[in-house]
Amino acid sequence: MQQGRARCQLAALLLGLMGLLTGGSEFQHHRYEDMVGALFAVHSECPYITRIYSIGRSVEGRHLYVLEFSDNPGIHEALEPEFKYVGNMHGNEVLGRELLIRFSQFLCEEYRAGNHRIMRLIHDTRIHILPSMNPDGYEVAARQGPEFNGYLVGRGNFREIDLNRNFPDLNALMYYYEKTKGRNHHLPLPDNWEQQVEPETLAIIKWMQNYNFVLSANLHGGAVVANYPFDKSRDPRIRGRTTYSATADDKIFRKLARTYSYAHGWMHKGWNCGDFFDEGITNGASWYSLSKGMQDFNYLYTNCFEITLELSCDKFPPAAALPREWLANREALVSYLEEVHHGIKGMVYDENNNPITTVEISVAGVNHDVTSGVDGDYFRLLLPGTYKVTASASGYIPSTSTVTVGPAEATQLNFYLKRAPKQQNLKGKLHKKNLSSPKAPLKLGPR
Repeated sequence: MQQGRARCQLAALLLGLMGLLTGGSEFQHHRYEDMVGALFAVHSECPYITRIYSIGRSVEGRHLYVLEFSDNPGIHEALEPEFKYVGNMHGNEVLGRELLIRFSQFLCEEYRAGNHRIMRLIHDTRIHILPSMNPDGYEVAARQGPEFNGYLVGRGNFREIDLNRNFPDLNALMYYYEKTKGRNHHLPLPDNWEQQVEPETLAIIKWMQNYNFVLSANLHGGAVVANYPFDKSRDPRIRGRTTYSATADDKIFRKLARTYSYAHGWMHKGWNCGDFFDEGITNGASWYSLSKGMQDFNYLYTNCFEITLELSCDKFPPAAALPREWLANREALVSYLEEVHHGIKGMVYDENNNPITTVEISVAGVNHDVTSGVDGDYFRLLLPGTYKVTASASGYIPSTSTVTVGPAEATQLNFYLKRAPKQQNLKGKLHKKNLSSPKAPLKLGPR
């Protein structure tokens, strides 16, 4: 069985190499083997700046392959942000899949050609590209082809589960915490959550746990608009009308969505697919409420800001339409990626210059914190302005600094935390009757 898989992967690699050498930039729809071959071909052409890895398997056992671009593939470099593009979450929405394959080829080609903008991006960013989150659904849709593809056939995974309704629902918990002044970030997952999600969803969540992503986009089809969180309405009782559900970073999300929309060929014009979206952007819940979606989960469970890009009226456009779509999206894909380098970033050290992990970075006036990664580095997307920023961690004295953020690259702000004095043992100071009387039990408080 393993030898058979190895032969299939080798064949796919050879096909991909042949395709790249004989005009791989020509546009076509890629079935699973073709897609794998194309990714391995890019890696073969640019071996020193790429890496291919799998984050898991689909229901039918297909690998969810990621192509990474970095000047040090496989290594997180401190203060170098992690970025991801995810395509083909809905198997019958295929343009994102093809754009990300072509974008991978483009990055490799432009890097080799000495394009300074692309070289700088790859040197300063760790870029992860997952062309297909739902390869099983794609194969179902592809068997019908562009001419006969419907709205739903192939949308879900092999079990016909919509993967964008399959993540743990953290919105309900967040909306409760907003009223009770509870946590505003990295919300806990429910018990037995791994048994409640599909293999593809599980792979994505594990991926998020292993990489400290800062910015992301999820590529869809069926409309032309840049959609930003929250997707889920705060008031589930409302039916038949839309309600805007803003995050604490609403202004940043609007800016991120506009960055893609205005760099796109026509998204920003507003009128597309019979719908109108001002500036080509929309708040998800304002459009329609969606529960258990991936972009909200990114924001509430990790440090990552994600938007959803609806890129085509036709979910499965014919191959002849792909060149035009690529030209419409090429600059937008690059411009949006560059947004990961805005705001503030820095290191958090203790008194001995050792990096500290899981330090909470809070910005006054913005009710959403981020945390430092395993190397002690943090990244916080912010609009230009002056902010009061606080770093705090258990066992340390919080540190606050004022920082001014400009419109260019991220401002670096490091923190040095001193250990807090050890708390005195209060047990010996308690009155004896409080220790012995059943009417006055010792209260330890919530954890």
